[in-house]
Amino acid sequence: VFLADLLRELDITVEVDFLSIHSYDGTESSGVVRITHDLSLSIEDRDVILVEDIIDTGRTVSYILENLRTRKPRSLVVCALLNKEARRIVEVPLTYCGFTIPSVFAVGYGLDHDNRYRNMRYIGVLNDE
Repeated sequence: VFLADLLRELDITVEVDFLSIHSYDGTESSGVVRITHDLSLSIEDRDVILVEDIIDTGRTVSYILENLRTRKPRSLVVCALLNKEARRIVEVPLTYCGFTIPSVFAVGYGLDHDNRYRNMRYIGVLNDE
């Protein structure tokens, strides 16, 4: 959802590709990062912006950046809507950041909990209640 809105604001020619990653089991990070769908375009000698909805521990983004660097892009930067610095385990370079949030479980606007709440038009906090 964030990427779609971001694209509507850009006034440059861009190509979009998707990389699907799985690293969560419910509400907790499993610590294991799996690529479930790889890029279909080559990023060699291209300027690449990795767009993330949320950066939590940093492990997933760090893994993705390592993987993408092996594909020899001209440049590689990170854009995240939400940055959860309080939970950071691995530091990642953020070139563009929408908001820094506390250590809460955010849902809505594309963010989910067990594949629920993605369709909310706003970002909310999932309570334990």
